[in-house]
Amino acid sequence: MADIEIDPTLAPVLARTGDERAVLTAFLDFHRGIVLRKVRGLADADARRRLVPSATTLAGLLRHLTLIERNWFPILLDPAPGEVFPTGEEDAAASFAVAEGETLEALVAAYERACARSREVAARFPLEHVVPHPQLGEVSLRWILVHMIEETARHAGHADILRELTDGETGVL
Repeated sequence: MADIEIDPTLAPVLARTGDERAVLTAFLDFHRGIVLRKVRGLADADARRRLVPSATTLAGLLRHLTLIERNWFPILLDPAPGEVFPTGEEDAAASFAVAEGETLEALVAAYERACARSREVAARFPLEHVVPHPQLGEVSLRWILVHMIEETARHAGHADILRELTDGETGVL
């Protein structure tokens, strides 16, 4: 078999023969990385600019993804006393709101910290670990990982379109 050159930034390709956890976490981290690359090099004003009829902005996507990382991993799998998984529509809508003065740099740092915390929490449990969910009954860590791949990939696609509308920058990565 001929040697195949693989781009090392494509973690899912590198995990192509890995176990289930390796494949799931590689895909999730891949999409997390795409989101971060889509905002790199932007000014705060560009990241906050509304380019579509909804309130979706690149900065808002980062804020939303930071909150869902926190909700689906630490709050659901390892809640601190008094922490409750948010279920209201107001919570969902507010998750895209960026506070005045909140910089893109701060949003990126918060997302990176949330992802690191999510990895840390998830690593402590087997994929079969089941926890109660206030709307779904019970969910396994496996299901959470698949859901987060879907959620992050969907928003990475939104970020790709918003970045192209912002400055013409295109590309999967």
